[in-house]
Amino acid sequence: MLNRLSLLVMLTTLSAFWLTDAAAGTPNLSPAEKTAIIASLNNTLKADYAFPDIARKIEPILQEHLKKGNYDSASTKDLLAIRLTQDLIKASGDFHFFVGVDPKWVSEFRSKSDPAVKAKIRQEEQARLEQTNFGFDEVSRLDGNIGYIRFSYFADPELAFDTAAAAMRFVGNTDAVIIDLRYNNGGYLEMAQFLASYFFSSEKDQLLFDYNFNEDGKRIARGQWVLPGLPGKRMVEKPVYILTGSTSFSSAEWFSYAMKKLGRATLIGERTAGGAHPVARKPISDDFFVQVPIGQIRDPVDHTDFEGTGVQPDIQSASIQALPLAHKLALENLAKVDSARREGYAWLLPVLTARINRPAVTIGALEKFVGKYEGRRIVLENGTLYYIWRERLRVALPPIGPDLLGVEGVSDFRYRLAAQPGKAASLQRVNRDGSIQIYKRLD
Repeated sequence: MLNRLSLLVMLTTLSAFWLTDAAAGTPNLSPAEKTAIIASLNNTLKADYAFPDIARKIEPILQEHLKKGNYDSASTKDLLAIRLTQDLIKASGDFHFFVGVDPKWVSEFRSKSDPAVKAKIRQEEQARLEQTNFGFDEVSRLDGNIGYIRFSYFADPELAFDTAAAAMRFVGNTDAVIIDLRYNNGGYLEMAQFLASYFFSSEKDQLLFDYNFNEDGKRIARGQWVLPGLPGKRMVEKPVYILTGSTSFSSAEWFSYAMKKLGRATLIGERTAGGAHPVARKPISDDFFVQVPIGQIRDPVDHTDFEGTGVQPDIQSASIQALPLAHKLALENLAKVDSARREGYAWLLPVLTARINRPAVTIGALEKFVGKYEGRRIVLENGTLYYIWRERLRVALPPIGPDLLGVEGVSDFRYRLAAQPGKAASLQRVNRDGSIQIYKRLD
């Protein structure tokens, strides 16, 4: 399976540059140990780095640093790892490189050939992923029958299969789907393949991702296609909207990029981070490992990628506003092709507009709504209006406009205040069917 690459790894790489000697207090390394580590590192790059020409360029640079004594001051393992990371990035221009010290990981990696050890590691991984629901943070049905899925990473589908399938079944009866990848930092491309397959027919062979990678000296080419069999129904004609942000990374970017290139999704939000290359961890000693880019991925249409540039959305938006904007666009487009939906869209439009451009309502303007009405009252607490009925039921009233209030948890009616100078004269309940109920002010 394709190795996971996340934004967290890149941030760890960058932050490591500022470690001090005091923070890097592992035992000293001898010149012979440094020579062996660098030799092993160069051999690993030759076997696994996706760009052999650059690997050949890196080797003499590291050897020259070693010969000149540039690593003499790196007296600990942690400091040597930082220097090697810096030199790899400088020599290659590739920010995916990272050299680290983790003897526990190296030991586990080398023990994976033992079936018992491998099973134990897999069990521990499953338990860890279950704690975050395999990355699936939210699955819901938005107003107007719009499906919504938000997940923070692409888990290994071998472990997350049931959870991912359940999420796709949940949105199967909606009329459009919004997939929120604004804060998704990547993961397994096989999960991207699994999810994308729901939006294409199985009757036609469709390539999703085309990539090649190195594995211990072997060059492997593999195409990932739409899967022929899926649990649950496909959504071939259903409109799809993908939300992107500057922290969308790796597989999140590839899912967005391929869906856009194949004409199956509209991207809304901000340009993504730009991490297109798959990576793998490889041991280079009993203590050291290197994170190395092992391959290249290409889209199925233009055979391009987005390394260093990111994926550009179709509709540019601040990421914080991308969800209400996508929701509004989905309903707007459905209303264009289905006249029966226009009335419902018109009803929801003020709410969605308020979520995109929050109405500027002052505390003074809210205060005039406070008071007692027939059978109910409105209070203002910490800048929020609350509707209280029978002294037991209490819900917030978020402003939709200057004189129109939504109702927390309710979409079938709203409240409007018919005002007179200085205060509201009556409270009007405006129902979705157009009818109005009036409650007179009592104070």
